[in-house]
Amino acid sequence: MDNSQNYIGVPNGVVFCVDMVREYALEGRFYHAYSTEATEVSSLHDLCLKLERFFDELQYPYPGTDCRSFLDEKSKKEKPAEPWREAGLPGRTRIMSDDELLSKHGDLGTFILRVQHRQNSTWQGRITWVNENKTLQFRSVWELTKLIEEALDTVSEQED
Repeated sequence: MDNSQNYIGVPNGVVFCVDMVREYALEGRFYHAYSTEATEVSSLHDLCLKLERFFDELQYPYPGTDCRSFLDEKSKKEKPAEPWREAGLPGRTRIMSDDELLSKHGDLGTFILRVQHRQNSTWQGRITWVNENKTLQFRSVWELTKLIEEALDTVSEQED
């Protein structure tokens, strides 16, 4: 099988491993180059929130719009000059190589996520479904989640 699409390619690239799907909620973890520890996720919503926080900490890709909030400007926490240090990330020093990241796999599916832009209050980028060696572009977080769900539905149909 040709694995030419299995690469990271961006500083914020992550490998998302899905281990279980229960009643429309998936469980898994994702890995990035700045930590050897996995970040556990309990749903696609949880994945999106944790990835958004990760992108904010790295300041990459830089968001095209500011996040809105119900809080007034005075109530918001001031962002540190080096947010990755406060978040426990050791700067932009890569700890895991691309090969180490690509060696991570989920029980039901493995995806490489490359968010290249954060414009119009959503994400744009590429997703590779490692199990099938398929790569598609996505234009929004909604489209990304639909692609992941569709892939996992295919896996569960094959198991039945």
